[in-house]
Amino acid sequence: MTEHSPLVSVIVPNYNYAASLELCLRAMQAQTYRRIELIVVDDGSTDDSVEVARRLGVRVVRTEHNMGVAAARNLGAAHARGEILVFVDSDVAAYPDAVEVAVGMLAADPRLGAVCSIHDPEPLVRHSLVEEYRALQYYYWTASSEGPISFLFSALMAMPRRVFDEIGPFNTRLRETEEVDYGHRLTQRYGMVLTSAIRSRHDHDHELPGLLRKLYRRGRARVPLYARRRRFARGFETSNRAGGSLAALAALAAIPVAVPLGAAGAALPALALAVSVAADLGMYRFVLRRRGPLFLLYFGAVHFLVNVTIAAGVAAGAARWLCSARFRRLYDPDLPMRSSALGEAM
Repeated sequence: MTEHSPLVSVIVPNYNYAASLELCLRAMQAQTYRRIELIVVDDGSTDDSVEVARRLGVRVVRTEHNMGVAAARNLGAAHARGEILVFVDSDVAAYPDAVEVAVGMLAADPRLGAVCSIHDPEPLVRHSLVEEYRALQYYYWTASSEGPISFLFSALMAMPRRVFDEIGPFNTRLRETEEVDYGHRLTQRYGMVLTSAIRSRHDHDHELPGLLRKLYRRGRARVPLYARRRRFARGFETSNRAGGSLAALAALAAIPVAVPLGAAGAALPALALAVSVAADLGMYRFVLRRRGPLFLLYFGAVHFLVNVTIAAGVAAGAARWLCSARFRRLYDPDLPMRSSALGEAM
């Protein structure tokens, strides 16, 4: 690294993640790439997140009230001076060489608009079996998508400032799917890759109700974009996995029909369940190798609920899409975004 190496602005949006924020910031302060300015954008936290950042000597910019991660990222970019922007969520800890690798990849290929990290299959902090499920599931789905993508993995990603200025800010209307929208916009002009060369650990959801609520909302909110594009994003969400989610919902829905038919009727939900499992058979084999048959049983039960929840969210989104013209226009570029206050630096 030389004095001519580009300045990297690391932007950490945060809302009430004081518990993991210190791990995130210390990981960034330990990077092998040294030309870094570190900015925490606190999005109206009510915990001691700001004090955590101050104690570590990190600059803090605050929104006037909780505005969502899209607005927080935009605010961080407005205060950033770097030629490279690195966005890292406050529940993610990057490996020491993450920024150095990302800068090198962007420098080697000017056609790249963004590079995204793959999280380890182990969570940053072990809270529960649900979190261990989510870390394994998320890792497998991302690792199997490594390479060119159109689905932005924004929890840890790097992009040239010039690209951000050209593509424009994150859409602040979107609280659940801003990364899908941004990836779609970015890949109209640039390439984007997901790579295991940039590694990190994520403090995943550790309570099942919260995870299911988030997945339901995300599934519902994706419908207008995918209906317009008429295809899935490249990476993570595939037609095969969508089919697996629908089959899981069909298995659950078939139970009331099957009960009056006795043993013969049991074939209906059993067949749908088999289709759901087959859609992600590689993932189940991966979990079996890593954790054994007992954990696989638990993993399979939770993943069935996840699949049902995703499919239910998509079904709700499809119904809303049919009934609401405003919902159909959710991703229209001409709709005004909510204004994001510049906030104040601390």
